[in-house]
Amino acid sequence: MTVSEQLEKEKKIRAEKNRIAKIYKNINMDKDITKVLDGLISDAAFMRVSLEEVKLKLIKEGLMEKFVNGSQEFMREKPEAKLFLNFMKQYSNTMKQLIDLMPVQVKDEEQNELLQFFQSGKDAVKK
Repeated sequence: MTVSEQLEKEKKIRAEKNRIAKIYKNINMDKDITKVLDGLISDAAFMRVSLEEVKLKLIKEGLMEKFVNGSQEFMREKPEAKLFLNFMKQYSNTMKQLIDLMPVQVKDEEQNELLQFFQSGKDAVKK
């Protein structure tokens, strides 16, 4: 990864952190919960940006690759596909934790946004 690519990724992560933090800005929470919230927001932002990168690569290159082992040759799932699934599970769990810290009205709106993101990933993988 070049320096400019790394800077761009960091910029996207900061933007995602700000987007998520903005949701909690006007919610009164205990200071201990706020500390936990900061960590969850950082993790969620990193995972979302990383998921988008991997998703774009999978769309471009596909889910399968040719694998040669001696005289055998076969198709296998790309490591990026496994990474995508693992990150998606972690992202889902992290977002659920974030949503559980919200008041009920805000929870409903954020759950809808999370479902839309998952649906976009599922649609991309189908292609």
